[in-house]
Amino acid sequence: MARLIMWNLMTLDGFVEGPNRDIGWHLDVWGDELEQLSIEQGKAAGALLFGRVTYELMANYWPNETGEVADFMNALPKHVFSRTLRTSGWNNTHMHGGDVAATVGRLKQEFAKDILLFGSADLASHLMPHGLIDEFRIGICPMILGGGTPLFKPGAPVKLALRDARPLSSGIVINRYLPRN
Repeated sequence: MARLIMWNLMTLDGFVEGPNRDIGWHLDVWGDELEQLSIEQGKAAGALLFGRVTYELMANYWPNETGEVADFMNALPKHVFSRTLRTSGWNNTHMHGGDVAATVGRLKQEFAKDILLFGSADLASHLMPHGLIDEFRIGICPMILGGGTPLFKPGAPVKLALRDARPLSSGIVINRYLPRN
């Protein structure tokens, strides 16, 4: 059975994107170390999970790119949850509507390798109350945006245990957390 791993970059003030969905600040922390981490995570994954907004950003970027990260982004099965999208031009993409929790539970049973919930803070907020996220990987970036889209939405508390923390030379710190009871 696959584990569902949420992977996100977040600013010190808790935002995954700035006003108007700006993610240009990702370039401030991108470098060889974060690229290598992305490659390692991609090679360990059996599938990618997206909400519509993140999916559209990725689908507009990765199909035209080359390199190791592009190779796994384009090759891995992609599962997209949307109430409006029904089809995709990005290869190996499966569209889902309906019962998000039941579908993700089924996908976890179908895959042997980890499923990466990539970005998609809204989708994560729908999965957290069901206890479907097995690990939270959060790259905390050394910046304060002052506004935008928060990573976590209001809801029930979720207790986490720090598995490890790894600083990168760009100043980003990769924290890995496991849910605890």
